[in-house]
Amino acid sequence: MQNPGSAAASSPSPPPHQWPSLSVPSKFTTIFNLRDPKPKPTILLYTFLAISLLSITFIFFLSFSSSSSSSSSLTHSGPDPFLYPTHQTHRIIYDNNKATPSPPSIAYLISGSHGDSGRILRLLYASYHPLNQYLLHLDPSAPQADREQLALTVQTNPIFKAAQNVHVMGKPDFAYPKGSSPVSLTLHAASILLRLSLKWDWFVSLGADAYPLVTQDDLLHILSFLPKDLNFVNHSSYIGWKELRKLKPIIVDPGLYLSEGTEMFYATQKRELPSAYRLFTGSSFSVLSRSFMEFCILGVDNLPRVLLMYFANTPSSLSSYFPTVLCNSNQFNRTVINQNLLYALHDSHRNDLRPLNSTDFDDMIRSRAAFAQKFQADDPVLDLIDQKILGRSRGSVVPGGWCLGEPGNSTCLTWGDAKILRPGSGSQRLEKAIVELLSNGTFRSHQCIYE
Repeated sequence: MQNPGSAAASSPSPPPHQWPSLSVPSKFTTIFNLRDPKPKPTILLYTFLAISLLSITFIFFLSFSSSSSSSSSLTHSGPDPFLYPTHQTHRIIYDNNKATPSPPSIAYLISGSHGDSGRILRLLYASYHPLNQYLLHLDPSAPQADREQLALTVQTNPIFKAAQNVHVMGKPDFAYPKGSSPVSLTLHAASILLRLSLKWDWFVSLGADAYPLVTQDDLLHILSFLPKDLNFVNHSSYIGWKELRKLKPIIVDPGLYLSEGTEMFYATQKRELPSAYRLFTGSSFSVLSRSFMEFCILGVDNLPRVLLMYFANTPSSLSSYFPTVLCNSNQFNRTVINQNLLYALHDSHRNDLRPLNSTDFDDMIRSRAAFAQKFQADDPVLDLIDQKILGRSRGSVVPGGWCLGEPGNSTCLTWGDAKILRPGSGSQRLEKAIVELLSNGTFRSHQCIYE
C-alpha cells in the first residue's frame, strides 16, 4: 500500500490513457551492388517493401495524430470519457446551461476506530460523489489488516477506481476525543487533501457514527449558490462552566507522542485565560472553507500557530480551536455562519451526544440539517434514511445526476457528466435552512459576538 507524502495511501490509479506513440524511421537504407549497374530483382523487391512500410507507417501516424488531437479537445470541453467504468459503451452528456453555477467540491475526512471499517464504507457510499475527495482513516487501535482490507475494497470498487478520488491514510494518527490530538488529525488530513487535489472548496470531517441527511446532489446544489469562503461553525464567546473544566486545566495528550493509547495526563496547576485574544467555543463538527484551511496550514499569519500551541494542552480543543481562529482573524471573522448544519442531541447527564434512533427520524427531517450524529452501528434508522431520503440500496452509492444506468445496484456503473446535479426534496429543506440563516438581519448579528 503506497503512501502519498508520508502518511497517506491512495487507491492505485489506472495508468493515464495515452495514444500509442509510433516511431517513424527517419531513413531507410537500401544496399545496392555498385559493380552491377542493374539492381537484382531481390533488391528491387526489398526496396519496394521498405517504401510500402514507410507509407503505411506514415498513414497510421497521421491517423493517430488526428485522433489524439480530437480526444484532447474533448477533454477540454467535458469530462474525460476514459474516466468512466464503461467508457466503451456509454454516452456522455454535458450540461450546457450556463445559468446554473458550476457545482463545488467537498473534501471529506471519514475516520473511525477499531471495528469501524464497515461503518466507514457505509458512510462513504452514503456521501459519495465523483466531484468530491475522500480520505479514510482508521486510528492505531484498529489492526493493520483492517486498514489493508479497507484499501483493497476501495481499489476493487469500479466507481472509486475510475474516479480516483477515494484514498486511505496509510499511517494512522491517534485522536483522543478529549485531547488536542483531534486538531492534529484534522489539520494533517486537510493538508493531505490539499496535496491530493486543488479543486475542492469545503472541508468536512465525519466520524464513523455520522450519516448524511441529504444527497450529495442536494448539498452541492445548494452550496453552488453560496460564496466559497463561508464557514459553518457553531460558536459562542460565552464560556461558563467550560472555563474551569475545559480551558483552564493543563493536560498532556499522549496521542501526540506515544504510539499506543494511554490515559491523558492532567497537571495539578491551572492557567489563566489568555488576554491577547478572545476564546470561543462551539461544536467539534463544522463545515470549513478551503481558503480557511489553507490559512490554518499554509497562511503567513501567525495566529493559527499561536492558537495551536495554546490548545495543544487544553481538553476538548477541537470544539474551540477553529471557532477561536475564525473569530480572532480579521480576514475570516465575517465569513462565519453560526450553524454547523448538523443534527445532534446532547445527553446532559453524560455530557455527550445521545445516540439517535428511529424515534428521532421525523425530528431529523424537520431540522433541515445536512448531517446527523451519533448513530449506533447498523441501527435500523440508517436503513430508514437510505430508503426514504437517500434512495440508496445496500452496498451501492447514492445515485445522482451522474448515474445513467438502469435502476438497481448497477445504476452508477454507467456515468454521465458529474457536474449535472439532480437535487431532490433534501435540497429544498436545506435551502430553507440557509435562507433562514441569511435573512431577517440575523446573519451578521450572530457572527463572533463578545458576550
